[in-house]
Amino acid sequence: MPDPDAHPTPTAPYLTEGPRTALRRFTEADAAEFTARARESRTLHRPWLFPPERPDAYVAYTETLARDPAREGFLVVERGERVESGADGAIAGFININNIVLGGFRCGALGYGAFAHAAGRGLMGEALGLVMGLAFGPLGLHRLEANIQPGNAASTALVRRAGFRLEGFSPDFLHIDGAWRDHERWAITAPAAPTT
Repeated sequence: MPDPDAHPTPTAPYLTEGPRTALRRFTEADAAEFTARARESRTLHRPWLFPPERPDAYVAYTETLARDPAREGFLVVERGERVESGADGAIAGFININNIVLGGFRCGALGYGAFAHAAGRGLMGEALGLVMGLAFGPLGLHRLEANIQPGNAASTALVRRAGFRLEGFSPDFLHIDGAWRDHERWAITAPAAPTT
C-alpha cells in the first residue's frame, strides 16, 4: 500500500492558498492517500461522517463531484516544506459545496471533514475561509449553509468561528448511517458590497 505521507510529485495546481493550507481539486492520484487518511480517521468521523475508505468508493465519489454542476469539491492540503520543494503537502481534509442553486437563491450546502492528523490544528478553519472566498467570489454564491448534527461540537465550533449563525433546527433532516438524523441549520451570507 502506498505511504500516505509520501508526496513525490505535485498532483494538481492550487485553486487558492493561505499561509498553512491550500485548496485543489480531487484527482485519481489522491485515492490511496485519501482512503488511508479516511480509515485512520474513522474514530474521529463516526457517527457524523462516512468519507470513502476504499479506492473504488473514492473514484465513484470524485466522479460524482466532477460531473454534478450542483457540487464543488475541494481537497484541503497542508502547506509546508514539501510544498516549497515542489511537491504537494499532506491531505488534511476536504470541503465540498453541495446542492448549489443559482438564480435568486445562489446558495450551497457545505460538507466537510478533517483527517485525524490535522484535527485541532486550525487548518480546517483557514481552509473554510478559502472556500468562502471562492464561494462568495468566483462561484457567485450569496449564502452558504452547514447542517450539523447536535452533539458534533467540533463541526459547530468550526462554523461558529467562521461567522456562521444558528438559524434553526431540522428534525429528521438527512439520512446518515441507516437513520434520519436531526440537524442544526447554520448559515452565512456574502459580505455586503460597499455602497457608493
